[in-house]
Amino acid sequence: MDKLKSETTALPGLPALPNAWFDRKGLVQIGLLALLFLAPLAAHLLGHIYYVNLASRITLIAMAAVGLNLAIGYGGMVSFGHAAYFGLGGYIAGISAYHAFDFSPVMSWPMAIPGSDSMLVIWLATILLCGLLALAIGAISLRTTGVYFIMITLAFAQMMYYFANSWPTYGGEDGLPIYIRNSLPLVDTGQPWTFFLIAFSGLLLAMAITSRMMKSRFGAALTMARLNDTRLATAGVSPYPIRLVAFVISAMITGLAGALYADLNGFISPTMLSWHMSGELMVIVILGGVGRLYGPLAGAILFVMMETLLGGMTEYWKLFLGLVLLLVVLFAKHGVMGWLAGRERHV
Repeated sequence: MDKLKSETTALPGLPALPNAWFDRKGLVQIGLLALLFLAPLAAHLLGHIYYVNLASRITLIAMAAVGLNLAIGYGGMVSFGHAAYFGLGGYIAGISAYHAFDFSPVMSWPMAIPGSDSMLVIWLATILLCGLLALAIGAISLRTTGVYFIMITLAFAQMMYYFANSWPTYGGEDGLPIYIRNSLPLVDTGQPWTFFLIAFSGLLLAMAITSRMMKSRFGAALTMARLNDTRLATAGVSPYPIRLVAFVISAMITGLAGALYADLNGFISPTMLSWHMSGELMVIVILGGVGRLYGPLAGAILFVMMETLLGGMTEYWKLFLGLVLLLVVLFAKHGVMGWLAGRERHV
């Protein structure tokens, strides 16, 4: 009973609340979410559409990084090819919008059917196709470890990049403009604030799924597979299927973020599939904190704000990004979240 009392805090007129809500980590997490939500809300009320779209960009990049963090931070799978899923999701959204008014009986894309411009259809197709692609890539790459795993994931992503680059039907290296944003029933997705709420909901859902997974028996097995796969195998659990499932779910989250990102920008190009995008997502995860639930969000805010503010001053802004990354690696090994919320690592 004393232990239960120590774990709760009573406020006048309110039910008892966990002390964890008021500790340093909890306040930092609430502060990040409040900043991400309230800043674009203020911009929306003041009529500054640019900043609302900027917040949407931060949110979707953070969501993509949440997927990568599930593979790297929790599963120990250093994937350098997550741009493949991010770009695939983008191309699904872009091609669907491209064929939104195409009612011809012969179509070059299976999703080019009336109603395929609905976000619900696109999200479902993205989850399924990214999951199948990750299942194929993971089935091969997870039989290796270390640098071999990194290079195999990179190789698959680059193959997709060159394929999109040489696909003239959908723009090739010039990319594909999206003239009409994909729709959602009863929702005006063309409104910046409404689209931000969709992106914000997607980020919260991705984080909730990750948190729930890591607090389950599956999460415990995945953690052990990262720390000591031999001990996990000795306990009668094969590490391979555990890692493969986590890898597939990771790809689904990143792909869904890519589909929304294409709708936000109104443009899709092979750059979303390039190794540069994989590198940016990895940098964001490292900046925020590898294996921290809110790390991708903190890293995305820092990355995009540096790109926006410093990029407007000099084209060499990545030099400063490199310096910040170096400082994080040397002096804040648990990332921005570790520096702000403490070094203890929890989901």
